[in-house]
Amino acid sequence: MEFRPMRRKKQELPQEEAVAILRRGTSGVLALAGDGGYPYAVPLSYAYDGEGGELGRLIFHSAAAGHKVDAIARDDRASFCVIDQDDVAPEKFTTRFRSVITFGRIRVLSDPAEKRAAIELLSRRYAPDMPREAEAAEIERFWNALLMFELRIEHLSGKEAIELTHERKR
Repeated sequence: MEFRPMRRKKQELPQEEAVAILRRGTSGVLALAGDGGYPYAVPLSYAYDGEGGELGRLIFHSAAAGHKVDAIARDDRASFCVIDQDDVAPEKFTTRFRSVITFGRIRVLSDPAEKRAAIELLSRRYAPDMPREAEAAEIERFWNALLMFELRIEHLSGKEAIELTHERKR
């Protein structure tokens, strides 16, 4: 698929900055084709893994059933948005924002080794100081009810407010 170019090219972030936002972010919004043709957007914690292909991949966890699981089973195309900065400047009627949008295909990690590696990646992202024995016990406790998803990024774009673009070029 050919993804459309950004309309405001001057505000486009360099690819490495967009990836840096994914690396430091802790939550975003996953957008899917939901029930009855309605969009379904759900906030999620995630982990970025730069090893998952040219643009990398995002890892999510989920319960084994629900709207998200059903939507992914119907259509594996997804978008994920991370907001890195959102500073409202009311006196200027603007927002100093920086964000990233990814597009890709999402799949359930059904192989036990892939699933284990993904949950360990997510665990170490959010609880880096947890002893490995405690991490393993927690994973085992939820293992059977846990789904792990991978969104392999096909397209990635980052954008910032024009004011931030001007500051970057100074």
